[in-house]
Amino acid sequence: MKKYNKETLSCSFCKFSQKEVKFLVEGDEVFICDKCVKKANKIIDDGLQKNKKKPDFNNLKPLQIKNLLDEYIVGQDSAKKSVSVAVYNHYKRLQSFVSDDVEIEKSNILLVGPTGTGKTLIAKTLSKILNVPFAIADATVLTEAGYVGEDVDNILVRLFQSANFDPERTQQGIIYIDEIDKIGRKSGNPSITRDVSGEGVQQSLLKILEGTKANIPPKGGRKHPEQPLVTIDTTNILFICGGAFQGLESIIEKRLSGGTMGFNQEIKTKVDDSHLFGCTSSDDLQKYGFIPELIGRLPVIASLEELDKKALRAVLTRPKNALIKQYKKLFKIENIDLDFTEKAVESIINLAKERKTGARALKSILEECMLEIMFEAPSIKGLASCTVTDEVIQKASKPIYKKFKKTA
Repeated sequence: MKKYNKETLSCSFCKFSQKEVKFLVEGDEVFICDKCVKKANKIIDDGLQKNKKKPDFNNLKPLQIKNLLDEYIVGQDSAKKSVSVAVYNHYKRLQSFVSDDVEIEKSNILLVGPTGTGKTLIAKTLSKILNVPFAIADATVLTEAGYVGEDVDNILVRLFQSANFDPERTQQGIIYIDEIDKIGRKSGNPSITRDVSGEGVQQSLLKILEGTKANIPPKGGRKHPEQPLVTIDTTNILFICGGAFQGLESIIEKRLSGGTMGFNQEIKTKVDDSHLFGCTSSDDLQKYGFIPELIGRLPVIASLEELDKKALRAVLTRPKNALIKQYKKLFKIENIDLDFTEKAVESIINLAKERKTGARALKSILEECMLEIMFEAPSIKGLASCTVTDEVIQKASKPIYKKFKKTA
């Protein structure tokens, strides 16, 4: 190695002498100081961040997301606002290429509300709006690894398949876990035995909710040693969990009305039963049977209210995907005009309220009364229109069919 005079050595880039810097790194007849090494690293980092592939999704502001949700989902303004802000922040986080010490945590969402209020529809519509892969999982069939049932990793398999087997797209997707309330512990005490349907599944969900690298079999099923696996990083996957949480209202009401017994106790304001879910706290969820770690990984809690008659009417007629609009379009393909009388619409709404399953009841009632009509109408020659009356909904008569007038 060539010998140099240490007294005259200097950085080949900034020209500072060895005495003016902490150290010099020797190369092939060149030297670089610690300051220039630091600057070079920053230039490289900035270049890598600039050339980093931008996420492939629609970049929308919270107001735009909320307006698009309004086109498909009736009411639930508070929930839609919460979800819009959380989703915006999540995908803004994916686009942030600034390298500093501040790490933005992801905003997984918990949707709490009665059956048929639009929880699943909100998640589905978000994926459609944002143009990202989407997958639904049912928490009731999930078990800990090694037990009969569906592994938590299989949730990622569904998203991977929805993303057309593209790992990059998969890592930008949305996963909706339905019936999350069904995996709550059945008692307030931690289980001392393995619980394949409750606490154990909650523990299994923790890692993928926060962010982990999971090796999944591309086609699903159980892993085996010789099977090729795909690595999916869940750090940027948005998880939305939803459940009806039957019984949670009692826990919330008890907390809110606490201290009303005795002479010197403060009488707290009673909250309307229909708004109780909006008062959900972390303590309430813990009492319901959720472990604190899981609650912490679902920082955004959005509540949905039970649909009243006005809202049910809107679900039937107003949104882009309104049930009556869907049936009318199906009949229009057959060149048949489909109509529902006002009394028929009222009957559908009243029956739905009796069933107490929200918008799901509307769909099942329509499917029941439309089955025979959709079976026979396409075979009626020259059929111009079909009118569904109140009697049809009550299954007391057939609809009013009208044929095209014959021309001479």
